[in-house]
Amino acid sequence: MKRLDHLSMIVHDVGRICRFLGFVSLVPFVVLVVFQEWDLLLPMASAPLAFLVLGYLLTRVPARDLDPPVSIALVAVAIAWFLIALVGALPFVFGLGMSYTDSVFESMSGWTSTGFTVLASVDMTPKTLLFWRSFIQWIGGIGIIAFGVSLRRKNQISLFQIFRSGGKPEDLMPNLMSTGWRMWKIYIFLTCLFTGLVMLAGIPLWDSLNLVMVAIATGGFTLHSAGLAYYNNPLLEVLLLPVMFAGAIPFKLYFLMYRGKMDALFHDKTVRLLLLIALVGSAIVTLELYIFNGLTPLTALREGVFISVSGLCTCGFQNADLHVWAAIPLSVISLLVFIGGAMGSMAGGIKVNRVSLAYEGVKWWFRRFFVSSRVIVPFRYEGRMLSREMSEMEISKNMLVIALYVFTIFTATIFCLHLYITMFRLDEVLFECISALSNSGITVGFITAASPLAIKWIFILLMWLGRLEVVPVIIMVMGIAKGVQNELFTEPPAQAVMSYRQDNDEPA
Repeated sequence: MKRLDHLSMIVHDVGRICRFLGFVSLVPFVVLVVFQEWDLLLPMASAPLAFLVLGYLLTRVPARDLDPPVSIALVAVAIAWFLIALVGALPFVFGLGMSYTDSVFESMSGWTSTGFTVLASVDMTPKTLLFWRSFIQWIGGIGIIAFGVSLRRKNQISLFQIFRSGGKPEDLMPNLMSTGWRMWKIYIFLTCLFTGLVMLAGIPLWDSLNLVMVAIATGGFTLHSAGLAYYNNPLLEVLLLPVMFAGAIPFKLYFLMYRGKMDALFHDKTVRLLLLIALVGSAIVTLELYIFNGLTPLTALREGVFISVSGLCTCGFQNADLHVWAAIPLSVISLLVFIGGAMGSMAGGIKVNRVSLAYEGVKWWFRRFFVSSRVIVPFRYEGRMLSREMSEMEISKNMLVIALYVFTIFTATIFCLHLYITMFRLDEVLFECISALSNSGITVGFITAASPLAIKWIFILLMWLGRLEVVPVIIMVMGIAKGVQNELFTEPPAQAVMSYRQDNDEPA
Protein backbone atom coordinates (compact mmCIF):
# COMPACT_ATOMS: atom_id res chain seq x y z
CA MET A 1 0.00 0.00 0.00
CA LYS A 2 2.80 2.39 0.85
CA ARG A 3 4.46 1.77 -2.51
CA LEU A 4 1.16 2.52 -4.28
CA ASP A 5 0.77 5.73 -2.28
CA HIS A 6 4.25 6.84 -3.33
CA LEU A 7 3.59 5.95 -6.97
CA SER A 8 0.30 7.85 -6.98
CA MET A 9 2.04 10.90 -5.48
CA ILE A 10 4.69 10.81 -8.22
CA VAL A 11 2.07 10.51 -10.96
CA HIS A 12 -0.03 13.28 -9.42
CA ASP A 13 2.92 15.65 -9.08
CA VAL A 14 4.08 15.02 -12.65
CA GLY A 15 0.52 15.75 -13.77
CA ARG A 16 0.57 19.10 -11.99
CA ILE A 17 3.86 19.98 -13.67
CA CYS A 18 2.44 19.07 -17.09
CA ARG A 19 -0.69 21.12 -16.49
CA PHE A 20 1.39 24.14 -15.49
CA LEU A 21 3.58 23.83 -18.59
CA GLY A 22 0.50 23.40 -20.77
CA PHE A 23 -0.45 27.01 -20.07
CA VAL A 24 3.12 28.34 -20.12
CA SER A 25 3.82 26.80 -23.54
CA LEU A 26 1.11 28.99 -25.08
CA VAL A 27 3.45 32.00 -24.98
CA PRO A 28 5.17 31.22 -28.37
CA PHE A 29 1.79 31.76 -30.06
CA VAL A 30 2.41 35.49 -29.63
CA VAL A 31 5.42 35.16 -31.93
CA LEU A 32 3.39 33.03 -34.34
CA VAL A 33 0.78 35.79 -34.64
CA VAL A 34 3.36 38.60 -34.95
CA PHE A 35 5.23 36.88 -37.79
CA GLN A 36 2.01 35.37 -39.23
CA GLU A 37 3.41 31.85 -39.53
CA TRP A 38 -0.04 30.32 -39.65
CA ASP A 39 1.19 27.01 -41.06
CA LEU A 40 2.77 26.35 -37.66
CA LEU A 41 -0.50 26.73 -35.77
CA LEU A 42 -1.19 23.00 -35.42
CA PRO A 43 2.47 21.95 -34.88
CA MET A 44 2.87 24.52 -32.10
CA ALA A 45 -0.46 23.51 -30.57
CA SER A 46 0.76 19.93 -30.18
CA ALA A 47 2.94 20.68 -27.13
CA PRO A 48 0.46 22.63 -24.95
CA LEU A 49 -2.33 20.24 -25.93
CA ALA A 50 -0.24 17.20 -24.97
CA PHE A 51 0.83 18.85 -21.71
CA LEU A 52 -2.75 19.73 -20.77
CA VAL A 53 -4.13 16.28 -21.66
CA LEU A 54 -1.35 14.57 -19.70
CA GLY A 55 -1.86 16.97 -16.84
CA TYR A 56 -5.59 16.27 -16.74
CA LEU A 57 -5.19 12.50 -16.90
CA LEU A 58 -2.36 12.26 -14.38
CA THR A 59 -3.98 14.58 -11.84
CA ARG A 60 -7.09 12.38 -11.94
CA VAL A 61 -5.04 9.73 -10.17
CA PRO A 62 -6.12 9.83 -6.52
CA ALA A 63 -3.27 10.78 -4.21
CA ARG A 64 -3.20 11.58 -0.53
CA ASP A 65 -1.54 14.87 0.39
CA LEU A 66 1.22 13.35 2.50
CA ASP A 67 4.73 14.47 3.28
CA PRO A 68 6.77 12.30 0.88
CA PRO A 69 10.36 11.23 1.51
CA VAL A 70 13.04 13.09 -0.44
CA SER A 71 13.57 10.04 -2.67
CA ILE A 72 10.00 10.35 -3.95
CA ALA A 73 10.54 14.01 -4.78
CA LEU A 74 13.73 13.12 -6.63
CA VAL A 75 12.02 10.43 -8.68
CA ALA A 76 9.11 12.76 -9.52
CA VAL A 77 11.49 15.42 -10.82
CA ALA A 78 13.56 12.88 -12.79
CA ILE A 79 10.48 11.48 -14.52
CA ALA A 80 9.07 14.96 -15.13
CA TRP A 81 12.22 16.21 -16.86
CA PHE A 82 12.29 13.30 -19.28
CA LEU A 83 8.56 13.44 -19.99
CA ILE A 84 8.78 17.18 -20.63
CA ALA A 85 11.55 16.63 -23.18
CA LEU A 86 9.44 13.99 -24.95
CA VAL A 87 6.45 16.34 -25.21
CA GLY A 88 8.59 19.38 -26.06
CA ALA A 89 9.86 17.53 -29.12
CA LEU A 90 6.44 17.54 -30.83
CA PRO A 91 6.70 21.02 -32.45
CA PHE A 92 9.98 19.98 -34.09
CA VAL A 93 8.44 16.74 -35.35
CA PHE A 94 5.33 18.34 -36.85
CA GLY A 95 6.79 21.74 -37.70
CA LEU A 96 10.08 20.72 -39.30
CA GLY A 97 9.55 17.05 -40.11
CA MET A 98 12.55 16.08 -37.97
CA SER A 99 12.95 12.51 -36.78
CA TYR A 100 11.66 11.90 -33.27
CA THR A 101 15.19 11.20 -31.97
CA ASP A 102 16.50 14.50 -33.36
CA SER A 103 13.44 16.28 -31.98
CA VAL A 104 13.91 14.78 -28.51
CA PHE A 105 17.60 15.73 -28.67
CA GLU A 106 16.73 19.35 -29.53
CA SER A 107 14.04 19.42 -26.86
CA MET A 108 16.24 17.90 -24.15
CA SER A 109 19.02 20.33 -25.05
CA GLY A 110 16.52 23.15 -24.66
CA TRP A 111 14.78 22.16 -21.44
CA THR A 112 18.09 21.32 -19.73
CA SER A 113 19.61 24.64 -20.88
CA THR A 114 22.43 22.88 -22.69
CA GLY A 115 22.70 24.34 -26.18
CA PHE A 116 23.64 21.46 -28.46
CA THR A 117 21.66 21.46 -31.69
CA VAL A 118 21.03 18.97 -34.49
CA LEU A 119 19.00 21.31 -36.70
CA ALA A 120 20.04 20.99 -40.33
CA SER A 121 19.86 24.76 -40.87
CA VAL A 122 19.08 27.20 -38.09
CA ASP A 123 18.84 30.11 -40.53
CA MET A 124 16.02 28.40 -42.48
CA THR A 125 14.02 27.52 -39.35
CA PRO A 126 10.77 29.49 -38.86
CA LYS A 127 10.93 32.24 -36.24
CA THR A 128 8.22 30.65 -34.10
CA LEU A 129 10.25 27.47 -33.70
CA LEU A 130 13.41 29.49 -33.06
CA PHE A 131 11.56 31.26 -30.28
CA TRP A 132 10.30 27.90 -28.99
CA ARG A 133 13.93 26.78 -28.66
CA SER A 134 14.88 29.96 -26.80
CA PHE A 135 11.73 29.84 -24.67
CA ILE A 136 12.21 26.29 -23.44
CA GLN A 137 15.80 27.14 -22.52
CA TRP A 138 14.57 30.20 -20.66
CA ILE A 139 11.96 28.14 -18.80
CA GLY A 140 14.44 25.31 -18.29
CA GLY A 141 16.91 27.74 -16.74
CA ILE A 142 14.65 28.70 -13.88
CA GLY A 143 13.44 25.11 -14.11
CA ILE A 144 12.51 23.57 -10.85
CA ILE A 145 11.26 26.88 -9.43
CA ALA A 146 8.47 26.85 -12.01
CA PHE A 147 7.70 23.25 -11.18
CA GLY A 148 7.60 24.02 -7.47
CA VAL A 149 5.12 26.82 -8.03
CA SER A 150 2.91 24.50 -10.05
CA LEU A 151 2.64 21.98 -7.20
CA ARG A 152 0.06 23.70 -5.01
CA ARG A 153 0.21 21.35 -2.06
CA LYS A 154 -1.25 22.15 1.30
CA ASN A 155 1.88 20.76 2.85
CA GLN A 156 4.73 23.19 2.16
CA ILE A 157 7.32 20.57 3.14
CA SER A 158 6.45 18.62 -0.01
CA LEU A 159 7.13 21.70 -2.10
CA PHE A 160 10.34 22.25 -0.21
CA GLN A 161 11.60 18.75 -1.00
CA ILE A 162 10.67 19.06 -4.67
CA PHE A 163 12.54 22.36 -4.74
CA ARG A 164 15.66 20.87 -3.12
CA SER A 165 15.64 17.91 -5.48
CA GLY A 166 16.52 20.28 -8.31
CA GLY A 167 19.81 21.26 -6.65
CA LYS A 168 18.52 24.46 -5.06
CA PRO A 169 19.83 25.53 -1.63
CA GLU A 170 17.64 25.04 1.40
CA ASP A 171 18.38 28.49 2.80
CA LEU A 172 16.63 30.32 -0.04
CA MET A 173 13.41 31.46 1.63
CA PRO A 174 10.89 29.79 3.96
CA ASN A 175 7.71 30.38 1.94
CA LEU A 176 8.32 28.68 -1.37
CA MET A 177 4.97 29.57 -2.92
CA SER A 178 5.35 33.34 -2.58
CA THR A 179 9.06 33.04 -3.29
CA GLY A 180 8.43 31.28 -6.60
CA TRP A 181 6.25 34.05 -7.99
CA ARG A 182 8.70 36.74 -6.88
CA MET A 183 11.45 34.82 -8.61
CA TRP A 184 9.45 34.91 -11.82
CA LYS A 185 9.18 38.69 -11.51
CA ILE A 186 12.91 39.03 -10.92
CA TYR A 187 13.68 36.66 -13.79
CA ILE A 188 11.49 38.60 -16.22
CA PHE A 189 12.93 41.93 -15.03
CA LEU A 190 16.51 40.73 -15.55
CA THR A 191 15.61 39.44 -19.02
CA CYS A 192 14.14 42.80 -20.04
CA LEU A 193 17.03 44.74 -18.49
CA PHE A 194 19.73 42.70 -20.25
CA THR A 195 17.81 42.80 -23.54
CA GLY A 196 18.10 46.57 -23.48
CA LEU A 197 21.80 46.25 -22.62
CA VAL A 198 22.53 43.92 -25.55
CA MET A 199 20.69 46.24 -27.94
CA LEU A 200 23.41 48.83 -27.24
CA ALA A 201 25.67 46.69 -29.43
CA GLY A 202 23.44 47.45 -32.42
CA ILE A 203 21.64 44.10 -32.28
CA PRO A 204 17.92 44.15 -33.25
CA LEU A 205 15.28 43.59 -30.58
CA TRP A 206 14.35 40.12 -31.89
CA ASP A 207 17.94 38.87 -31.80
CA SER A 208 18.69 40.58 -28.50
CA LEU A 209 15.68 39.07 -26.75
CA ASN A 210 16.48 35.55 -27.90
CA LEU A 211 20.18 35.87 -27.04
CA VAL A 212 19.44 37.19 -23.55
CA MET A 213 16.81 34.53 -22.86
CA VAL A 214 19.29 31.74 -23.52
CA ALA A 215 22.27 33.56 -21.97
CA ILE A 216 20.64 34.22 -18.61
CA ALA A 217 19.42 30.61 -18.61
CA THR A 218 23.03 29.56 -19.37
CA GLY A 219 21.75 27.87 -22.51
CA GLY A 220 23.35 28.58 -25.86
CA PHE A 221 20.82 28.36 -28.70
CA THR A 222 21.31 31.09 -31.31
CA LEU A 223 19.30 32.27 -34.29
CA HIS A 224 21.93 31.44 -36.90
CA SER A 225 23.89 28.37 -37.92
CA ALA A 226 27.14 30.32 -37.51
CA GLY A 227 26.29 31.13 -33.88
CA LEU A 228 27.76 34.31 -32.46
CA ALA A 229 30.24 34.42 -35.34
CA TYR A 230 27.31 35.56 -37.50
CA TYR A 231 27.37 38.96 -35.79
CA ASN A 232 31.17 39.34 -35.59
CA ASN A 233 30.54 41.97 -32.93
CA PRO A 234 33.15 42.28 -30.13
CA LEU A 235 30.90 44.68 -28.19
CA LEU A 236 28.09 42.12 -28.23
CA GLU A 237 30.45 39.52 -26.76
CA VAL A 238 31.51 41.93 -24.02
CA LEU A 239 27.89 42.77 -23.14
CA LEU A 240 26.96 39.08 -22.98
CA LEU A 241 29.58 38.41 -20.28
CA PRO A 242 27.54 39.95 -17.41
CA VAL A 243 24.40 38.22 -18.71
CA MET A 244 26.06 34.82 -18.51
CA PHE A 245 27.43 35.65 -15.06
CA ALA A 246 23.94 36.67 -13.96
CA GLY A 247 22.73 33.16 -14.74
CA ALA A 248 25.64 31.48 -12.97
CA ILE A 249 25.39 33.17 -9.55
CA PRO A 250 22.96 32.09 -6.78
CA PHE A 251 19.43 33.31 -7.39
CA LYS A 252 18.99 34.06 -3.71
CA LEU A 253 21.28 37.07 -4.16
CA TYR A 254 18.72 38.68 -6.46
CA PHE A 255 16.14 38.06 -3.78
CA LEU A 256 18.30 39.82 -1.20
CA MET A 257 18.86 42.76 -3.57
CA TYR A 258 15.11 42.81 -4.21
CA ARG A 259 14.71 43.31 -0.46
CA GLY A 260 17.13 46.22 -0.48
CA LYS A 261 20.41 44.47 0.38
CA MET A 262 22.28 45.74 -2.67
CA ASP A 263 25.72 44.84 -1.27
CA ALA A 264 24.84 41.11 -1.02
CA LEU A 265 26.30 40.45 -4.47
CA PHE A 266 29.72 41.83 -3.58
CA HIS A 267 30.00 40.13 -0.18
CA ASP A 268 29.07 36.63 -1.33
CA LYS A 269 32.05 34.24 -1.19
CA THR A 270 30.69 32.06 -3.99
CA VAL A 271 30.51 35.02 -6.36
CA ARG A 272 34.06 36.05 -5.49
CA LEU A 273 35.29 32.49 -6.07
CA LEU A 274 33.43 32.33 -9.40
CA LEU A 275 35.05 35.60 -10.52
CA LEU A 276 38.49 34.42 -9.40
CA ILE A 277 38.20 31.16 -11.35
CA ALA A 278 36.97 33.08 -14.40
CA LEU A 279 39.90 35.51 -14.25
CA VAL A 280 42.53 32.82 -13.76
CA GLY A 281 40.98 30.56 -16.40
CA SER A 282 40.72 33.41 -18.92
CA ALA A 283 44.35 34.39 -18.38
CA ILE A 284 45.61 30.82 -18.81
CA VAL A 285 43.52 30.13 -21.93
CA THR A 286 44.49 33.46 -23.49
CA LEU A 287 48.18 32.79 -22.94
CA GLU A 288 47.94 29.24 -24.29
CA LEU A 289 46.06 30.36 -27.40
CA TYR A 290 48.80 32.88 -28.04
CA ILE A 291 51.59 30.32 -27.51
CA PHE A 292 50.17 27.07 -28.91
CA ASN A 293 47.69 28.33 -31.53
CA GLY A 294 49.73 31.28 -32.72
CA LEU A 295 46.87 33.78 -32.41
CA THR A 296 47.51 37.50 -32.16
CA PRO A 297 47.33 38.86 -28.60
CA LEU A 298 44.03 40.65 -29.26
CA THR A 299 42.37 37.62 -30.89
CA ALA A 300 43.67 35.31 -28.15
CA LEU A 301 42.26 37.68 -25.51
CA ARG A 302 38.89 37.94 -27.25
CA GLU A 303 38.44 34.18 -27.71
CA GLY A 304 40.08 33.17 -24.43
CA VAL A 305 38.06 35.45 -22.16
CA PHE A 306 34.69 34.88 -23.83
CA ILE A 307 34.86 31.09 -24.05
CA SER A 308 36.37 30.78 -20.56
CA VAL A 309 33.47 32.74 -19.07
CA SER A 310 30.96 30.91 -21.26
CA GLY A 311 32.47 27.57 -20.21
CA LEU A 312 32.49 28.35 -16.49
CA CYS A 313 28.89 29.61 -16.67
CA THR A 314 28.03 26.48 -18.72
CA CYS A 315 26.61 28.62 -21.49
CA GLY A 316 26.85 27.27 -25.03
CA PHE A 317 27.96 30.52 -26.64
CA GLN A 318 31.30 30.43 -28.41
CA ASN A 319 33.08 32.88 -30.71
CA ALA A 320 35.66 30.44 -32.07
CA ASP A 321 35.97 26.98 -33.58
CA LEU A 322 37.33 24.82 -30.77
CA HIS A 323 38.15 22.01 -33.19
CA VAL A 324 41.21 23.97 -34.36
CA TRP A 325 42.36 24.69 -30.81
CA ALA A 326 45.35 22.89 -29.36
CA ALA A 327 44.68 20.23 -26.72
CA ILE A 328 46.09 22.35 -23.85
CA PRO A 329 43.66 25.33 -23.95
CA LEU A 330 40.82 22.90 -24.68
CA SER A 331 41.71 20.97 -21.52
CA VAL A 332 41.48 24.14 -19.42
CA ILE A 333 38.04 24.90 -20.89
CA SER A 334 37.04 21.30 -20.08
CA LEU A 335 37.93 21.90 -16.44
CA LEU A 336 35.97 25.18 -16.34
CA VAL A 337 32.91 23.52 -17.89
CA PHE A 338 33.20 20.63 -15.42
CA ILE A 339 33.26 23.07 -12.48
CA GLY A 340 30.32 25.15 -13.68
CA GLY A 341 28.45 27.90 -11.85
CA ALA A 342 27.09 28.22 -8.33
CA MET A 343 24.45 26.17 -6.56
CA GLY A 344 21.06 27.82 -6.72
CA SER A 345 21.80 29.28 -10.16
CA MET A 346 20.75 28.35 -13.68
CA ALA A 347 24.22 26.95 -14.48
CA GLY A 348 25.26 23.31 -14.69
CA GLY A 349 28.47 21.47 -13.79
CA ILE A 350 29.42 20.12 -10.40
CA LYS A 351 29.19 23.71 -9.04
CA VAL A 352 31.89 25.88 -7.47
CA ASN A 353 30.35 25.24 -4.05
CA ARG A 354 31.26 21.55 -4.31
CA VAL A 355 34.78 22.41 -5.44
CA SER A 356 35.17 24.70 -2.45
CA LEU A 357 33.78 22.08 -0.04
CA ALA A 358 36.04 19.40 -1.54
CA TYR A 359 39.07 21.64 -1.08
CA GLU A 360 38.18 22.42 2.54
CA GLY A 361 37.42 18.75 3.18
CA VAL A 362 40.80 17.59 1.84
CA LYS A 363 42.56 20.17 4.01
CA TRP A 364 40.59 19.00 7.05
CA TRP A 365 41.40 15.34 6.37
CA PHE A 366 45.13 16.01 6.05
CA ARG A 367 45.20 18.21 9.15
CA ARG A 368 43.84 15.26 11.15
CA PHE A 369 46.74 13.06 9.98
CA PHE A 370 49.27 15.21 11.87
CA VAL A 371 47.57 15.23 15.27
CA SER A 372 46.66 12.62 17.83
CA SER A 373 43.41 10.74 17.30
CA ARG A 374 42.22 12.17 20.62
CA VAL A 375 42.57 15.75 19.38
CA ILE A 376 39.38 17.20 17.91
CA VAL A 377 40.11 19.15 14.73
CA PRO A 378 37.17 21.47 14.02
CA PHE A 379 35.74 21.79 10.53
CA ARG A 380 34.51 25.21 9.55
CA TYR A 381 32.57 25.86 6.37
CA GLU A 382 30.80 29.07 5.37
CA GLY A 383 31.26 30.45 8.88
CA ARG A 384 29.73 27.45 10.63
CA MET A 385 31.34 24.92 12.93
CA LEU A 386 30.24 21.40 12.06
CA SER A 387 30.52 18.29 14.21
CA ARG A 388 32.85 15.51 13.11
CA GLU A 389 29.96 13.20 12.14
CA MET A 390 28.20 15.93 10.20
CA SER A 391 31.43 17.01 8.52
CA GLU A 392 32.31 13.51 7.37
CA MET A 393 28.79 12.91 6.06
CA GLU A 394 28.63 16.19 4.09
CA ILE A 395 32.13 15.80 2.67
CA SER A 396 31.43 12.18 1.68
CA LYS A 397 28.18 13.14 -0.06
CA ASN A 398 29.97 15.94 -1.84
CA MET A 399 32.79 13.66 -3.02
CA LEU A 400 30.26 11.03 -4.10
CA VAL A 401 28.55 13.45 -6.48
CA ILE A 402 31.90 14.51 -7.96
CA ALA A 403 32.94 10.87 -8.35
CA LEU A 404 29.64 10.03 -10.06
CA TYR A 405 30.19 12.87 -12.52
CA VAL A 406 33.69 11.68 -13.35
CA PHE A 407 32.58 8.05 -13.72
CA THR A 408 29.65 9.03 -15.96
CA ILE A 409 31.86 11.18 -18.20
CA PHE A 410 34.49 8.48 -18.73
CA THR A 411 31.86 5.77 -19.27
CA ALA A 412 30.09 7.89 -21.90
CA THR A 413 33.41 8.69 -23.59
CA ILE A 414 34.30 5.00 -23.86
CA PHE A 415 30.88 4.21 -25.36
CA CYS A 416 31.19 7.06 -27.87
CA LEU A 417 34.63 5.91 -28.97
CA HIS A 418 33.37 2.36 -29.47
CA LEU A 419 30.18 3.32 -31.30
CA TYR A 420 31.46 6.13 -33.51
CA ILE A 421 34.81 6.07 -35.31
CA THR A 422 35.57 9.70 -36.20
CA MET A 423 38.40 12.10 -36.94
CA PHE A 424 37.99 13.71 -33.52
CA ARG A 425 40.71 13.25 -30.93
CA LEU A 426 40.19 11.58 -27.56
CA ASP A 427 40.39 14.93 -25.74
CA GLU A 428 37.71 16.34 -28.04
CA VAL A 429 35.29 13.45 -27.45
CA LEU A 430 35.95 13.74 -23.72
CA PHE A 431 35.30 17.48 -23.88
CA GLU A 432 32.00 16.92 -25.68
CA CYS A 433 30.82 14.46 -23.00
CA ILE A 434 31.82 16.89 -20.24
CA SER A 435 29.92 19.65 -22.02
CA ALA A 436 26.80 17.48 -22.27
CA LEU A 437 26.81 16.31 -18.64
CA SER A 438 27.54 19.85 -17.43
CA ASN A 439 24.68 21.21 -19.59
CA SER A 440 27.06 23.57 -21.32
CA GLY A 441 26.59 23.04 -25.05
CA ILE A 442 30.00 24.36 -26.10
CA THR A 443 31.08 22.01 -28.85
CA VAL A 444 34.03 20.99 -30.98
CA GLY A 445 31.61 19.72 -33.62
CA PHE A 446 31.48 16.07 -32.55
CA ILE A 447 27.70 15.93 -32.15
CA THR A 448 25.78 16.96 -35.27
CA ALA A 449 22.65 16.03 -37.20
CA ALA A 450 24.73 13.38 -39.00
CA SER A 451 25.81 11.66 -35.78
CA PRO A 452 24.68 8.03 -35.31
CA LEU A 453 21.43 7.33 -33.49
CA ALA A 454 23.18 5.69 -30.54
CA ILE A 455 25.45 8.71 -30.02
CA LYS A 456 22.47 11.06 -29.98
CA TRP A 457 20.72 8.99 -27.31
CA ILE A 458 23.88 8.86 -25.22
CA PHE A 459 23.96 12.64 -25.28
CA ILE A 460 20.25 12.88 -24.53
CA LEU A 461 20.83 10.80 -21.41
CA LEU A 462 23.93 12.83 -20.49
CA MET A 463 22.00 16.10 -20.68
CA TRP A 464 19.19 14.60 -18.61
CA LEU A 465 21.61 13.23 -16.01
CA GLY A 466 23.45 16.53 -15.82
CA ARG A 467 20.33 18.56 -15.19
CA LEU A 468 19.36 16.21 -12.37
CA GLU A 469 22.94 15.95 -11.05
CA VAL A 470 22.92 12.14 -11.55
CA VAL A 471 21.67 11.19 -8.06
CA PRO A 472 17.88 11.26 -8.72
CA VAL A 473 18.27 8.93 -11.70
CA ILE A 474 20.31 6.46 -9.64
CA ILE A 475 17.66 6.53 -6.91
CA MET A 476 14.95 5.93 -9.52
CA VAL A 477 16.83 3.00 -11.09
CA MET A 478 17.55 1.49 -7.67
CA GLY A 479 13.89 1.85 -6.72
CA ILE A 480 12.77 0.11 -9.90
CA ALA A 481 15.36 -2.65 -9.45
CA LYS A 482 14.33 -3.15 -5.84
CA GLY A 483 10.68 -3.35 -6.84
CA VAL A 484 11.43 -5.93 -9.54
CA GLN A 485 13.58 -7.92 -7.14
CA ASN A 486 10.81 -7.94 -4.55
CA GLU A 487 8.32 -9.11 -7.16
CA LEU A 488 10.62 -11.90 -8.39
CA PHE A 489 11.97 -13.20 -5.12
CA THR A 490 9.26 -12.40 -2.58
CA GLU A 491 6.08 -14.47 -2.53
CA PRO A 492 2.91 -13.61 -0.61
CA PRO A 493 2.66 -15.56 2.68
CA ALA A 494 -0.17 -17.88 1.54
CA GLN A 495 1.57 -18.74 -1.72
CA ALA A 496 4.84 -19.32 0.11
CA VAL A 497 3.21 -21.78 2.55
CA MET A 498 1.46 -23.67 -0.25
CA SER A 499 4.72 -23.86 -2.25
CA TYR A 500 6.58 -25.19 0.80
CA ARG A 501 3.96 -27.87 1.46
CA GLN A 502 3.94 -29.02 -2.15
CA ASP A 503 7.73 -29.24 -2.26
CA ASN A 504 7.74 -31.32 0.91
CA ASP A 505 4.69 -33.47 0.05
CA GLU A 506 2.76 -32.17 3.03
CA PRO A 507 -1.06 -32.10 3.03
CA ALA A 508 -2.62 -28.69 2.56
